[in-house]
Amino acid sequence: MIPDLGKYAFAVLASYGSGLGLLIALVVATVLRGRKVRHRLEAIEKRQGRTNG
Repeated sequence: MIPDLGKYAFAVLASYGSGLGLLIALVVATVLRGRKVRHRLEAIEKRQGRTNG
């Protein structure tokens, strides 16, 4: 299943690993920022007396 990468195996696998790591970091940062923004928006709406619905 895994192709023979020969002498480039380390470089290829390191590239895949770092790319995957960066992708995961981007998703985590996006989710955390989304939560922060949602919380701030809810606080603003609460101050203004608005409710959901």
